[in-house]
Amino acid sequence: MKFLRSGKVKDIYELPDRSLIFHFSDRVSAFDVQFQDLIPRKGEVLCKFAEFWFNKLPVKNHYIRTESKDKIIVKKIQMIPIECVVRGYFYGSLVQRWKDGKITIPIGSDTRIATKLSNPLFDPTTKSETHDIPITKKDAMDRKLASSYEYDWLEQTSIQIYEKMAEIADNAGFILADLKLEFGKIGNDIILGDSIGPDEYRMWPKESYQIGKTQESYDKQLLRDWLALRGYQLKFEEERKMGKEPVAPKLPDELRQELSSRYVAAYERITKLKL
Repeated sequence: MKFLRSGKVKDIYELPDRSLIFHFSDRVSAFDVQFQDLIPRKGEVLCKFAEFWFNKLPVKNHYIRTESKDKIIVKKIQMIPIECVVRGYFYGSLVQRWKDGKITIPIGSDTRIATKLSNPLFDPTTKSETHDIPITKKDAMDRKLASSYEYDWLEQTSIQIYEKMAEIADNAGFILADLKLEFGKIGNDIILGDSIGPDEYRMWPKESYQIGKTQESYDKQLLRDWLALRGYQLKFEEERKMGKEPVAPKLPDELRQELSSRYVAAYERITKLKL
């Protein structure tokens, strides 16, 4: 087994047959900053969610099997360097970008915070280990990230996956606000890759959903909200503008435990399985 690299959340190894092992860790990042504090059981939840979604979604993917509680084996594919983001609700960074005139939302959409868009919005970004940047179809083609056909396929397929996952979430009492997907190629076939879990989407419990307010979240948004409330999001942005690498603050134990319990609860409600 050959070690390839460590990402923000998982470590990747290559096996002799060229398949890959994804080892999901308890690490956490937010606003493109890596934290030293770990979230208990997070790696286990991400692993089991990846298994669940890859088996549930009606789309070709690179999943082969689950190796242990925090490891899966997947096919090695040539990743397309685009983060395929689908937004179903007016929330998060979409709000400020819309206010700044940097993006157009679907016609007929309400612009109160946390309202459902009239149609899901495909809002892709570059794929980066540091800071993802929103792109258009023209950007993707100019940078040779994808052909016109590939971009259209990614848009259509990403929205279809979002709608299927939103339906499953709805049946479990959740709202799937947005979703990030990654795809790759084997030969000429484009297939779903990477992983799918609470680090890749925002999920809100339906019972507490209210338009115009910050939503209760069963995903990494809880950490983002904690940081933003204490001024860290702006601090990180200012440090980057000055050419400095942002320094992550220490996370309180109660926040770490709450994140852990929400990850576990989301898995058990969505899958109807005990972890």
